Amino acid sequence: MSKPEVKIYDIMACNVFWDFEGGLPQEQHKFLVSFFPTPGAPTPDLIEKIVARGPGGYEVEFANQKFHGGNLNGWIHDRVFDSYWYMVNLSTGFMPEGVYTIEVTARDGSVASRSRTQRDEPTRTLVSAYRAGKQKILDSYHPTKAAPPEPGAPLRDVKSGWTTLKELEDVDAYYIYRLSEGGSIAEFNTQRLVWWDNIFVQRNIGKDLTAGLNRGEVTIEAELKPGQNYAYFVETTDSNVQSETNICIFQPHQYFTTP
Repeated sequence: MSKPEVKIYDIMACNVFWDFEGGLPQEQHKFLVSFFPTPGAPTPDLIEKIVARGPGGYEVEFANQKFHGGNLNGWIHDRVFDSYWYMVNLSTGFMPEGVYTIEVTARDGSVASRSRTQRDEPTRTLVSAYRAGKQKILDSYHPTKAAPPEPGAPLRDVKSGWTTLKELEDVDAYYIYRLSEGGSIAEFNTQRLVWWDNIFVQRNIGKDLTAGLNRGEVTIEAELKPGQNYAYFVETTDSNVQSETNICIFQPHQYFTTP
């Protein structure tokens, strides 16, 4: 049986405003490449090398290892679609404008690449609006430790919400929600999310062109466990298409415990 083909689904090469706890610089950038599923073999077993290149000879190599909070470079397995995506976060400031290319070399010798053009203006607009409204956004999150679920509250179809930049600063943005078991940032498990609001899939597969736009509430489509600690964070972007994204704002993690 022939091995499955490694095919790029989409890429990201964009700025990151990193507002997580832990002391890393806020102004960062990242590269990401997502793949179509490869039935019959895990995608990492088929990858020889992944390199991102940008203006002025800039070059970054992805590691072919499991991504976690300690390395910020490697692959993440999406259990819903049995697909993989690779990401590397770099805490060396925002990236210059220009064309960025991610090139993938498979072990069978095939090479695929995808490029995008990075723009600065969305970063200035969204980060400025976020800085101005940050405290009101943090105060609005629910559920949290300060605003926990009521005793006896249902554990299915739990609603979680926040105030948007549209409400505070009249700035359009897209919102991605990720939920994990855990009571701290160290326990947040990107590889085993309880649920996430995948606006990229909603846009591409579900054909919802406005997926995530000014979204200030989600309904968690997974039944939660009683007496369990949970952690979530909201990512704010300027697009719901990976390759059209110029800025991602990683808002601080929030925590709550179910009744």
